Amino acid sequence: MVKAEARSNLATAWAAVREEAAHCTRCDLYKCATQTVFGEGPLDARIVFVGEQPGDQEDLAGRPFVGPAGQLFDAALEEAGIDRTRTYVTNAVKHFKFVQRGKRRIHSKPDAGEIEACRWWIDRERELIKPPVTVALGATAARSLIGKVVTISGTRGKPQQLADGSECWVTVHPSFLLRMPDEVRRREERARLVEDLILIRKRAAKLAA
Repeated sequence: MVKAEARSNLATAWAAVREEAAHCTRCDLYKCATQTVFGEGPLDARIVFVGEQPGDQEDLAGRPFVGPAGQLFDAALEEAGIDRTRTYVTNAVKHFKFVQRGKRRIHSKPDAGEIEACRWWIDRERELIKPPVTVALGATAARSLIGKVVTISGTRGKPQQLADGSECWVTVHPSFLLRMPDEVRRREERARLVEDLILIRKRAAKLAA
């Protein structure tokens, strides 16, 4: 009974934060984006994945990781033995930042102020879920979680301790692979991403045991 009540209270708290985020004006990105794209997934997830920001398709759908990068991400998770439905997926920045070129909206990287403004929401999500492992997909997510600029090459493959004592693991964002023109290198980097995810899966299982 107590567990059921705790789950209900947690879900209510998360829904309240999500609703608050839907009206966020902490930076100017809300002015052009279609909507806030909040995180989704079970609130008892052992692993929280944090991307950079919503893309064009995510902005329209209102859900994270549903575009081409999300499809690649799903395939890599499956190969690594991670059930996405058991993970929580969100972004460092909740609104789509873009440059309009004709009818196309071209992704534009969030700046330091936008990342910092949106840390409020990441912190709320992680406070509620309390994951033993949070994964930064790309440098923007790593900066948001760790609180300073870090390189993927310098942090990849080893845990970074966060302020709450949990671990952050850093790997590449799936969109990094999509931008690679060289097919051989793209396959190599995809294999490395899967290796990272396997290591993360094992670490999360160990910490949650």
